[in-house]
Amino acid sequence: MARLGIFGGTFDPIHLGHLLIAEEFREQLQLDRVLFLPAGQPPHKIGRPISPVQHRLAMLHLAIGGEPAFGISYVDVQRPGPCYTADSLAILRSQYPGDELFFLMGEDSLADLPNWHDPNRIAAQAILAVALRPGVTIDLDRVIAAVPTARDRIQLVRAPLIQIAASDIRRRVAEGRSIRYHVPREVEDYIYANQLYVQAVTPSTTAPGA
Repeated sequence: MARLGIFGGTFDPIHLGHLLIAEEFREQLQLDRVLFLPAGQPPHKIGRPISPVQHRLAMLHLAIGGEPAFGISYVDVQRPGPCYTADSLAILRSQYPGDELFFLMGEDSLADLPNWHDPNRIAAQAILAVALRPGVTIDLDRVIAAVPTARDRIQLVRAPLIQIAASDIRRRVAEGRSIRYHVPREVEDYIYANQLYVQAVTPSTTAPGA
C-alpha cells in the first residue's frame, strides 16, 4: 500500500514555496508520492480571475519535471463546474484503490474545514496532513466537534516559514518587479514568454479548494 499525498490549489503560478512544503510533507510523512491537484473552478474563487488551465498545467509540468516523487492529477481540470474536495478525493480513491491518501493542507485551512463542502466525507477519505504555521492558532477541539470524522485523522507537520504567495507574484509581474527566486527559473521564463499577469489581478487565498 502506497502513501499518497494530495496537494490541491490553483497554482497560479506554482512557486518555490509550494515545492518546499510538498517536499516537507513527503519527507516527514514518508509519502511515496505527492500529487499536485490543480483546481478547475475553485468554489471559493468563483468570479475571481484565474489563469487558463493550460497555462497553470504547463507551469506545473515545468516546476516538477524530472522529480519522480511528484506528479499531477487532472481530476479537477477535466470536469466542469465547481470542484469540491470531497468529490475529488472520492475519484482519487477509485483511481488509487488500496493506497492511503493524505490531504495536504495548511493550519488555516484546517481551522476553516467546518465551512467546507461535506467536511466529514473529506476526513473519512483521507488523513488530514496539516502544516503548522507560525502565528496561526487553531482550536482542534472545535474542529473535531464540528467535523467528528476528523478525530484521529489529523497529522501535524512542522513546516518552515515560507513568505511567498502567488498573489504577490502576480502583483510583482504586473508592476514590472522581479520574481526571480520566487518561482523556478523555467516557470519565470514561461510567465514572461506568455505575458501572464501583466495586468493586476485580484489577490486571492492560496488555500486548497473547499
